[in-house]
Amino acid sequence: MPKQKTEKKRSHKVIVYSTPGCPWCHKAKEYLDDHNIKYTDYDVSDDQEKSQEMVDKSGQMGVPVIDIDGKIIVGFDVEKINSLLGIEGED
Repeated sequence: MPKQKTEKKRSHKVIVYSTPGCPWCHKAKEYLDDHNIKYTDYDVSDDQEKSQEMVDKSGQMGVPVIDIDGKIIVGFDVEKINSLLGIEGED
């Protein structure tokens, strides 16, 4: 009997802190969407509480800040995103 390939997709908790006018924020969210990764998006230009939460986590004001399972990525860093989400590297 052939072995069945079972692919377990681990659910990750992903939070994106972004602003509407940030091109890298849009790229990061598009990348997550393209890989069917669910995430919560907070507009830190409109939410002081989430803005402060982002600064507390990352130590800075730049966006995007991506929180994957409690690990912080500042900016749109594809290698780190892939590593933390288990996405195979893209050329």
